[in-house]
Amino acid sequence: MPHSRVQLVVTGDDFGYCPRRNRGIVDCFLHGAISNVSLLVNAAFAKDAAELAKRHNIPIGLHANLSEGLPICEKLQKGSSLLNQDGFFHGKMGFRKMLQEMQLNMSEVEQELTAQVELFQELTGHLPHHMDGHQHVHVLPEVRDIFARVLSSHQIKFTRVPIELGLHGCSWVEPHLKDFYLQVEKDSLNSVEVFIKHDIRWPDAYIGLTTMGKNMSVSRLKNALQCSMDTILRREIRADATAPSLIGTPLQPRCVTMELMVHPGYPSLPEEGGCGEGPDDFSQSPERLHEFHTLNSSELLEFYKKKNLQICAFKDLYKPPFSLLK
Repeated sequence: MPHSRVQLVVTGDDFGYCPRRNRGIVDCFLHGAISNVSLLVNAAFAKDAAELAKRHNIPIGLHANLSEGLPICEKLQKGSSLLNQDGFFHGKMGFRKMLQEMQLNMSEVEQELTAQVELFQELTGHLPHHMDGHQHVHVLPEVRDIFARVLSSHQIKFTRVPIELGLHGCSWVEPHLKDFYLQVEKDSLNSVEVFIKHDIRWPDAYIGLTTMGKNMSVSRLKNALQCSMDTILRREIRADATAPSLIGTPLQPRCVTMELMVHPGYPSLPEEGGCGEGPDDFSQSPERLHEFHTLNSSELLEFYKKKNLQICAFKDLYKPPFSLLK
């Protein structure tokens, strides 16, 4: 079959979290190690991050947050089902527990997501090029339907569907994290029909669960990228072989799309940043810096060139594939 072009979106999550995270993400972008960022609008340094994105022309989307810190919607700050007794979001697992126990008011979820889109537009001057969920809340039951409705109403076309090839056979991820990732995968699979119904799109392949923090290495990234490319191309070959209308006709090469989710940055200083409760342990650990150095390695950047990976942003995926065939 004709050779497929491959577009890779490398997204730096949690932009706005703290000054050192912001600086690390910008340094990665300027070095060509990431191509896209995802902004936490309820983070302490979201305004600074938005200004940095404007200054350096960094493509930016919204990292919708329902689990960490304080809500954006003023009405919800005075008390809502989304808040714990201390007045903060319930946390990654707390949010899931409240959802499972049907203790969340879903109209408040919609209010908060809408408020975050509106603040993003106020900070950046435009709608998000894409919108995903902090700690993958956007693929959870019920939330996914509201999330899709908010995206559709604001004409935001792209999201993230964290279904990662090779996850089941991954041996280096700690058991409790792997259990969480497998649940994220299950929720993501159940979100596909909802997103399709609302005409929301996402890249052909996703990478990022098995290569997060200390688990990231150049060899693992290369293997994950190669595995994803090979799997997608095999699927194309099978599809071509079973399409009678295309037999004997030259096929146009199509553009394969992938997203690599990353969390680079310089370690947060204690009590500087976060989303209202201060920076978490992961943000203050060396793992962010480890990702920074790995993503900026010359070996990885050379791999992108060797494999003819076009490093781009979600906003570039709006272009028709055939415009890439010049």
